[in-house]
Amino acid sequence: MSSSSSTTTLPLCTNKSLSSFTNSSFLAKPSQLFLHRSRSQSFKVSCNANNVGEHDKNLDAVDRRNVLLGLGGLYGAANLAPLAANAAPIPPPDLKSCSKAHINPDKEVTYSCRPPIPQDIDSVPYYKFPPMTKLRIRPPAHAVDEEYIAKYQLATSRMRELGKDPFDPLGFKQQANIHCAYCNGAYKVGEKELQVHFSWLFFPFHMVFVFYERILGSLINDPTFALPYWNWDHPKGMRIPPMFDREGSSLYDEKRNQNHRNGKIIDLGFFGTETQTTELQTMTNNLTYMYRQMVTNAPCPLLFFGNPYPLGTDPSPGMGTIENIPHNPVHIWTGDSPRQPNGEDMGNFYSAGLDPVFYCHHANVDRMWNEWKAIGGKRRDLADKDWLNSESFFYDENRNPFKVKVRDCLDSKKMGFDYAPMPTPWRNFKPIRKTTSGKANIGSIPPASKVFPIAKLDRAISFSINRPASSRTQAEKNEQEEILTFNKVKYDDSQYVRFDVFLNVDKTVNADELDKAEFAGSYTSLPHVHGDNNTHVTSVTFNLAITELLEDIGLEDEDTIALTLVPKQGGEGISIDNAEIVLVDC
Repeated sequence: MSSSSSTTTLPLCTNKSLSSFTNSSFLAKPSQLFLHRSRSQSFKVSCNANNVGEHDKNLDAVDRRNVLLGLGGLYGAANLAPLAANAAPIPPPDLKSCSKAHINPDKEVTYSCRPPIPQDIDSVPYYKFPPMTKLRIRPPAHAVDEEYIAKYQLATSRMRELGKDPFDPLGFKQQANIHCAYCNGAYKVGEKELQVHFSWLFFPFHMVFVFYERILGSLINDPTFALPYWNWDHPKGMRIPPMFDREGSSLYDEKRNQNHRNGKIIDLGFFGTETQTTELQTMTNNLTYMYRQMVTNAPCPLLFFGNPYPLGTDPSPGMGTIENIPHNPVHIWTGDSPRQPNGEDMGNFYSAGLDPVFYCHHANVDRMWNEWKAIGGKRRDLADKDWLNSESFFYDENRNPFKVKVRDCLDSKKMGFDYAPMPTPWRNFKPIRKTTSGKANIGSIPPASKVFPIAKLDRAISFSINRPASSRTQAEKNEQEEILTFNKVKYDDSQYVRFDVFLNVDKTVNADELDKAEFAGSYTSLPHVHGDNNTHVTSVTFNLAITELLEDIGLEDEDTIALTLVPKQGGEGISIDNAEIVLVDC
């Protein structure tokens, strides 16, 4: 493992020199990558992108020893074991191999989506958060007043105006391009593509990225302006916030699913197919998802943050609970898959940032990080120094470049913002209703050894599986979590994918009513094409914590339990090598 003093920075590249800019007294944040006006410093690029203009060639190389945020080596592979001693953080992307981002296996993004970098990144200072006299307070989007909406619309309009200069780092499209570059295959590290989703990079990257609210505040001369959060975890917020649904507004995006406007209740498990249930059942399912993802399935840090992503490993090793659901389905539900070829805007990583609601969505994702830690138990940030000393790179609202360490992004108040409080009804929404009484008939269900490997999950499949131990004491449960693991889950990463998992039921289960004790969780995937992966097949490990479920269903003393997998989207393209239950240290 690398020494505790090692650092990594998230480099950005583009296709043109930039002129630069002055300092400001406004606070810059780790998650806003590019902020305000006033010029005075020069920037060059060193990307050899494919199929780009002459101005991209013969640019000075930029030495970069720092890299990507969110790395480090606390937990090891998918089973939560420690990383090997020779593990290392991911190094900087090879800027000479920067290439066009991909929309799908056969189509590149038609424009360069790589942001600018300073000529000498070694001289970029670390950002120091100054003392705050007044925190920015992020409000729930559904509860803001007209005065707030007018400010937000004006700030976004001015950001869109800046976007007319395609090389202004404060412009609206340049902000969106950051997500495109890091999420659709433009960068490589160690000869492998860099992907900031589907691993423990997800939370810290987006915490830094979404903090573009400082640009907005500076554009309207309001240092207290804060992004709203889309409160989809509360019934009052389970719809597109009304201020984003006003045609003609700078907050409106035409490329949204038109069937999901005008107060339509969001399905936090949505993956392309409308669930035929009542609004009440949809909201009930949503609260069940939230309880499972925040409480049941995330008792350990790695389960919440996602699997380790050290140097030399393939991208997308496995996502954490909230990235899985509701993060991915909110993107899919909002994007215009009925009319756009790739679910633009929100439904594809390359275009998601072109919809202003993207930032509102991720403000609530960030909020879930705070809420998860507040639950208690072993829910805490990773402690590994490689992770804590990882860095991100951004410009402040005056276009001055800065670096910030992950360790400085762990406390929103120290970063200068907080969230207006809202109730979290999902915390008390543990499913207690049971589909069946007693234990499922194991004798009528084939054992896992006869079912796996599953070549195609094109129908509901039931199997029985042995547990490593039964009748565990509370002390043993506190020491180790019981984890249901699906190894080598493979699917086409350019397609939408989802399947659900149930305990103690067979394939006749009603998979549309999720407020049942037997519902264990779901796996989802948003399209994220890798340009150097010709088959576009991703292989991941999917983990579900089941200690609480076994208690609730009454299966603690059983040596063998029944499981059922129910495909919801893309099942014909999903294969699974095997399943097992293991005990792991949390």
